Parts: sequence; C-alpha cells; structure tokens
Amino acid sequence: MTEPADLILRNAEVHTLADPDGDGTPDAEAVAVRDGEIVRVDTDYEVDFLEGVETEVVDLAGRTLLPGFVDAHTHMDNLGQYTVHADLSGAASLDEALERLRENVHEDREWVLGFGYDESEWGDDADYPTRADLDEVSEERPVAALRVDLHTASLNSVALDLLGDDLPDTDVRTEGGEPTGVVVEDAAETVRETIAPDREQTRDLLLAARDVAHERGVTGVHDMVRDSHAPAVYRDLAEDGDLDLRVRINYWSDHLDALQEVGLETNHGGELVETGAIKTFTDGSFGSRTAKLSEPYADAPEETGQWVVDPDELDDLVERADAAGFQVAAHAIGDEAVDAALDAFERCEAPGEMRHRVEHAELVTEENVERFADLGVVASMQPNFLKWAHEGGLYDARIGEERRKRADPLRNLADAGVSLAFSSDCMPLDPLLGVHEAVNAESERQRLDVTEALRAYTVGAAYAGFDEDRLGTVEVGKRADFTVLDDSPWEHPEEIDGIDVALTVVDGDIVYDGRE
Repeated sequence: MTEPADLILRNAEVHTLADPDGDGTPDAEAVAVRDGEIVRVDTDYEVDFLEGVETEVVDLAGRTLLPGFVDAHTHMDNLGQYTVHADLSGAASLDEALERLRENVHEDREWVLGFGYDESEWGDDADYPTRADLDEVSEERPVAALRVDLHTASLNSVALDLLGDDLPDTDVRTEGGEPTGVVVEDAAETVRETIAPDREQTRDLLLAARDVAHERGVTGVHDMVRDSHAPAVYRDLAEDGDLDLRVRINYWSDHLDALQEVGLETNHGGELVETGAIKTFTDGSFGSRTAKLSEPYADAPEETGQWVVDPDELDDLVERADAAGFQVAAHAIGDEAVDAALDAFERCEAPGEMRHRVEHAELVTEENVERFADLGVVASMQPNFLKWAHEGGLYDARIGEERRKRADPLRNLADAGVSLAFSSDCMPLDPLLGVHEAVNAESERQRLDVTEALRAYTVGAAYAGFDEDRLGTVEVGKRADFTVLDDSPWEHPEEIDGIDVALTVVDGDIVYDGRE
C-alpha cells in the first residue's frame, strides 16, 4: 500500500520548468510531498489518492506553482542590515536618504548606518553623499552610508577621523587635498570590516534576511562570505532546525588556505548548508567607475577603472583553487575584467566540469560570448541590473549609449548555449523583478522569454551550485522546494514585477504564506 503524503498542493497551475522550450502551458494540477521529497506531480484526481488522515492539503485556487527560486549571488548579512539599520534603497533623493539616516540615530548604537543608496536614481547631476552631507545627520557619532554595490561608502567627519590611517590613500576620494568622505574598493572594505556584526548580531541579521528571502519566493541562496560569523551561524541554525533555507557558502579567496587545512572542497556539506566556490574580485563596479574597461568611461574620459585583483594574481589564485578541488566565482564587470577571468579559467584543465563562474559579466564582447560557451563557464548574472540599462540610466551615464545597449547580453549568451545562473546581488533580493527586467529588456541582445528567465532563476542557478539533480525543477525525486505566485508570469509578461508571492515551501515545509 502506498504511504500517504505529508503535504498536497492542489488546484494549481504547476509549471515544472523541466522543458527548456516550455510555452507556459501548465504541466500538472497538483503536487504531493513525503519526507521533503516530491512523490507525485499529476492531476488533482491522481494526487488525491495520496491524501491520508494527517496529510496537510492546501488548495491553491488556481495559483501558479514553480520550483523554488535559487538566488545564485547574495550577501545575506548585508540584506539583514537593511532591515535593522537605515534602508536607503528606493530613496528618491539625497534628502530622503539623509532623512532615513536621521531616523536611525539610536542612543544604544555607536554608529549610524545606512545601506543600499543609488545616486543614479536621484537625478542627472546627483553624486555620492559627502562628509558634509553626512555631518548633517550627526556631528557626534560616526555615520556610514554604503552604496548599493558595496564598492563605495560615504563617511561623515567623525567616521573619517575614527578610521584615519586604516583607509588606503588611493581609495579615498579628495577635493582640494581634503577627503570628500567618499571611499571606494579597499577603503570601503575597511568600513565594512569596522562595522561588521558579532556572532549574535549575525544570527539576528541572517534570520531577518531569511524572512525577506521567503517573502520573495527564494528557497536557496549562494551567499558570498568574507570575515563573517555567517558560516558558523548557518550551521547553528541548521542544527537547531531554524534555517529553513538552502545555503551554499561561497568563501572569499583569503579563506582558501584555511579551507584546505580543514579538508573542505566544493560541495562538502549537508542538505541545507554546503561549501560552494572560492570568490574573488577582478575589478570594481560601474557605479564607482572602478569596473575595468578596454575603453574609457563616457563621463570620465581619462578613466578606465582599476584592478582590484590584477590578472597575474588572479591566474595564481584560480590555479591554486582549481587544483584544490574548488569551484571559482570571479567577479568581473568590465570587458577587460571579463577577458582576464576567462583567460584564468582557460588555463584550468576542465573549467566546465568545475563549473567555474564569472559573476556579473555586465560588459561582454561577442568573442567572449563564444569563449563562455567553449569553456563551459557559468555566467552568473543579475537581470535586475537591467534597470540601469534603460535610456538615461546609470549605464548611459557611465559607458554611453552604444555600450549600454550591449551590456548584460542575456539573449546572446543563451543562444550560444552558455549556462545562465540568475541572482540579485541583493540589489534588491527580488527574483520577480529580475525576471521582469529580462523579459522586458529594451535591447533584443538582452531579452529572454518568460520560461528562459524563470529557468535561469531555478534550474540554472541550481546547476551553478551542482544541485540540478535535487533542485530547480518540479519532478518526482527532487526536494520539495516551491514558489507559488498569485498570477502567471506567462499571462502577465509586462507586469511580472507586480506579481505577489503567495506561498514559499522549503523541503516540504510552508515557510511563508502570503495568501489573504
């Protein structure tokens, strides 16, 4: 006799996303789950036979059921900071950002912190907040506002004095010989290290970030971790039964020796917490004008960006990590940086088998599209960045119209057979926003259909984490991770970013219920 299911989700439009060429026609009406595993995907009638006395049955009232979203590039502790400190994302002006900071001056906190500002949304003449701006928030407490890309931070006078000689001169912006309060790259990293939370605070931040992820339909993340308590906290949460999220930890390159010493390799771990890639930079970001370009910036004709990790150092790191059994995830945004990352991977014996990844890959040449495909390198990209590819947006300002139209060439990469793994980089963490931008991109080179975009955020991201055999599609034998939407993205392609998440299921447990 067949054992009853633990959970049945019925009366749904089930899209398994197993077919790359799917046209949006539902594949089934119901799903049955036992012990966290999918045991049947079929009609309501057939699945109802698995209902038992203790089976939880959820009527989805015709809603759209998808595989759970896997966000392949996140910063979960930073996402938690948005909920605890000042959330500067979405601020329409500098004045609004400053007001949000003022509202977060607390007597029991030494620092006044804000995260996620994007000056490109404040108007054509807007620039980074300066020390003078942040002195208006407080002249007694250190104030730091971190840009959405985390490559730039703005400091008030107290913070500048406090950090002093710890900030490398080359990354401190000056005017008339005096620091403006704007710091980039290694100096911004010093700020992040200074304000880093302790272990108990990290637990609070990760739980807050987990809740945000669940609200957005995210069931798994690849978290980029450096000098953080997060790896230990994730394992604590998993052991305590409080994690309710699949986490793949991508460790910063300066952890490589320590990881080798304790015998870890890529894919070590359990059901919820795994060791992922070794993460490294090559260049910076467009927003900070530190992404490495082959041609100068449109709004700074003398500048072509900078190396955060130069090509020779990158080659050495990739060689060591690859030999030690680690996947490598190399941040590369400008076309010259993407060249350097692919050059490093090309020297590996089997880059495709190790599923080495280029993170972001915002400016990619036609030649490099083919190199991605030939090498089997994963393009780990953020379709939400296409919000900057609209006319008059950040890409126009930084790299000009011609390069703006060929940035983030999702269509070209997909047509070449490149493995696309989608993520948000927490700018913001919202898969449906990313899917919306990919489906509605202005340039044909950037545009995907709904099925392609959703698969990049599910099975594509799972593939980037060696998890495609257990995650990414709704099929018998896979783990029961689902995202349920109030409406169908195929039926509302121009309004995907307005669709609400109704239900999120991780390992057969309902972890978020947003139904009214």
